[in-house]
Parts: sequence; structure tokens; C-alpha cells
Amino acid sequence: MYFEIVKKIRNILKEHHKFYDESLPMIASENVSSALVREIVASDFQHRYAEGDIGNRFYQGCKYVDEVESIVVDLSKKLFNCSFVEYRPISGTIANLAAYASIAKRNDGIISLSVKDGGHISHTEISAAGILGLRFYYFEFDQNRMNIDVDKSIKKIRRTKPRIINLGASLFLFPHPVKEMREIAEEIDAIVVYDASHVLGLIAGKQFQDPIREGAHIVTSSHHKTFPGPQGGLILTNDEELYKKFKNKTFPGLVSNHHLHHKAALAIALLEMLEFGEKYAKQIIINAKTLAEELYNYGFNVLCADYGFTESHQIVIDVSKLGGGDKIAKKLERANIIVNKNLLPWDDLKNVQNPSGIRIGVQELTRIGMKENEMKIIATFFKRLLIDGESESKIREEVINLRKNFKYIEYSFVKNPAYKYYEFEVIE
Repeated sequence: MYFEIVKKIRNILKEHHKFYDESLPMIASENVSSALVREIVASDFQHRYAEGDIGNRFYQGCKYVDEVESIVVDLSKKLFNCSFVEYRPISGTIANLAAYASIAKRNDGIISLSVKDGGHISHTEISAAGILGLRFYYFEFDQNRMNIDVDKSIKKIRRTKPRIINLGASLFLFPHPVKEMREIAEEIDAIVVYDASHVLGLIAGKQFQDPIREGAHIVTSSHHKTFPGPQGGLILTNDEELYKKFKNKTFPGLVSNHHLHHKAALAIALLEMLEFGEKYAKQIIINAKTLAEELYNYGFNVLCADYGFTESHQIVIDVSKLGGGDKIAKKLERANIIVNKNLLPWDDLKNVQNPSGIRIGVQELTRIGMKENEMKIIATFFKRLLIDGESESKIREEVINLRKNFKYIEYSFVKNPAYKYYEFEVIE
């Protein structure tokens, strides 16, 4: 009986891999890692514990872990040009929680983007920040520019005096006003936290803003979106006193075992980005702009047309006139095009299951070698399916045919199949 369950799970995973191998994965918060990263994830590190700091562990048997994690720290400092790195958070949300807990206490204020305006749930009362009992304020938002309204938000900050000014977003088209927020932070004794989760790879590739150079006190992030690593989190700073605080909140505060195999694999991803990051990030942005312009020219309501559509990996389309985000995302999925529905600032929160928007990311397609010509082809798929009314099966067939030419991961030291399922002999 148990072997039958093993076979069932394996078959499910094989079908999953086959589906992605024949699809266009365009979820903005995902990426695909190289064979080298996967090799490390599958190593014996996944079985071990290394509580404590490098060179000062609570368990024996950690000398090789120490060596690898020292490399992770050194590479992170080099890639992000920062003085202090906390690499042990197991997710971006845990990184945020550690940062918040290190600088604020219950009833202190935090200002961030609301979920409707693109903020991540961990920045709000329903997730990490809410657990700490903080008071919540939200930036004033410019819906035309899909960015923070600096002047109105500064007035609100002067009035409310939050302890944390939280930048970064889940819907993240353009750089955020870090310099302006640092100036007002100095005035009211606040700390600027910048959640770089979506744009970390663009920052590493020097194609987006550099939040630390621009004035962020703390940068938090996951490292598996535009940064093509294993899942996990990072916290970066140039401030030693802040580092000591969030280091303590990370361990022993929030993390016991920090998933050693993911942190070892992070070292490989850091090396890949040091070598290929600039080229990769440039192509991501070229692809995003190309796709956005093509979709706009076909009649889609791509947001921020007057401002170049995007400066990141993301594109946002208001599809309310086509039936709403839920309907459109499901229709695209049936054609093997994978996007997500997304709230837009003008949506009613009572209708979160069918918001106005869809969010598109091109970082994974770029990772498997697609460039401008493919973005133009993909735009025709959207038009033919959603505007012209061609059948889902016809578009799916063409998606599968397109994917035959893009099976391998680029911007890596090895060229491996992107969605291969590795199967081993099982003893019955």
C-alpha cells in the first residue's frame, strides 16, 4: 500500500514538472534555480542542525557548515556592497519580522503600502507586522504612477510619527522614494526598512535602485524571485548597531535551525549573480517593457503607459472589462499561461476573489532564455485568447510548441533542463 502512495506522489510530481515544461510560468514571485543550486539543496546539509553563529555552534559536527556559511556572508557583502548580513531567516516574511522586532515595540507605528496599493501582507496588520502589535498607517498612493505619493505621504508621516517607514512591495513596478523617506526618517527618528524581495535580483544586477546607497537603514528580502536562488531570506545593513539587534531577533529569536541546505545553495546563486546578474537583470527589464508595450498596442489596459509601463520584472493589467482577474487568470492557465489575479488600488476589498487586475512577471521566462521576440509572440497569445476569442486548446498547443525551444536554464555555470524531474530507484 505504501509503495502505491509513493508511486502516486511521484506521478503527481512528474505531471507537475511536465506541465511547467510545457507552460509559460509568469508568476512574478517565482523563479527556477540551476542544477548546481538543486544539487546543494539535495545534500546532507538538509539533515543537519547548526544552531548558533559561525564558529560558535551549540552542536558538534558543524565545521563544514561554518566554512560554507562564511562564504555565503562574504559573497552577500560583495554582491550587495554592504557591511553586515544576516542570512538565517528562512523566508522574506521572517526577515521582515526579525527587522521589525529589532527596532519597534508594541504600539509603535509602521507606515507601508496597503495591500490594495501593492503592499505585501507581511507589511500589514494581517501578518508579520500585526503579530508585533504595531499601529498601522498607509502611504498615500498615486494611482496613475502606481507609486507612493511622496508629498502627501510625508505630511502623513509628520503627523503620525511612525517608528518604521516600510518601503518595497508585492506589486512593484518602479523604484520607491528611498532618499525622501530617509530624510523624513531623520526628522522624526524613524527607521527605513526596504523589502527588496521582488527586486533583489535587479538590485544585484545593478538595474534597479540601490536602497542601501539611497538611505535605507535595513534591507530585507527573500532570495527566490528575480534573484534565482533557493527559498529563504536575507537582512542587509551598513549599521552595526542595527545588525546586532536584528541578528539577535533572528537567532535565537525567530529561527532555530535555518535550513542549512538552502543557505549553502544560496552561495551558488550568489556566485551566479556575481557572474551573470547584470546581463540577466538587463534582459528581464527589456523583456518586461517589450511585453508591456506589445500588450498595450493590442488594446490591453496595461497600467502606467505614460511612465514606460514598468522599470522592474512586473507588468500589471486591468482586466475588469474582460471579466476580472480571477476569470482571466484561470482562462490563461487552461492555455498553459500561468499568471496571478491581483488587487488594484480601486478594487473593493469585498471582492478580493475576483479583483480587477492580473500581475505578470518575466523573470522566469528570461531565465530559460526568452528575449524580445518571444515576448512579442506571447503578447499575441494574450490577444488571440482574451480579445479575439480563440480557443484555449489552440493557444495551449502553440505554447507547448514555443516551449520546445526553451528547455534549459541560462545565466548559470551549467546548462541544465529547467523543469526536469529526477527519479531514483525505489526498493519495494
